[in-house]
Amino acid sequence: MVAGGPQYPIWFTNLIHRGTLYTLTYKWPGLNEHPCSRIPGFSLDTLNQLFQNARFVGRETLQRNPQRHVNHWRTGIVLPKLPPGNHPRLPLALGDIYVDQDNRGTFWQVLQFGVQNLYDPELDEWLVMDTFEHRPGRVTLPPQCRPPQ
Repeated sequence: MVAGGPQYPIWFTNLIHRGTLYTLTYKWPGLNEHPCSRIPGFSLDTLNQLFQNARFVGRETLQRNPQRHVNHWRTGIVLPKLPPGNHPRLPLALGDIYVDQDNRGTFWQVLQFGVQNLYDPELDEWLVMDTFEHRPGRVTLPPQCRPPQ
């Protein structure tokens, strides 16, 4: 996934390569370094497991051009994992995912909140997809992302 671009204030790429999630940050307000963040052990299966436990929020229409008819799902990582009741909990990551009603493999919009968004003062991030392809892309990791030999 590519977010933003050279003409926008924010520009980064998220990708999964050989069981590791990478975020390559090219441009971010107030950030002079351009790091490559790595989360080892994060695969497409890990992502699908998070989505498998998502809760259905409802059917909605995204008011964009074109309008998109979506199913709204919510998923998250909250600790500690305790049964319902009066227990203090801390959200590490929460996500609202808006998937196409006719193809649940196509997500058109995401709002995510959590520690994965440390560069943003609100710890959140909106993703709005203009296009979607159902095939893996070709990945070449830049030198700063390559694991030590």
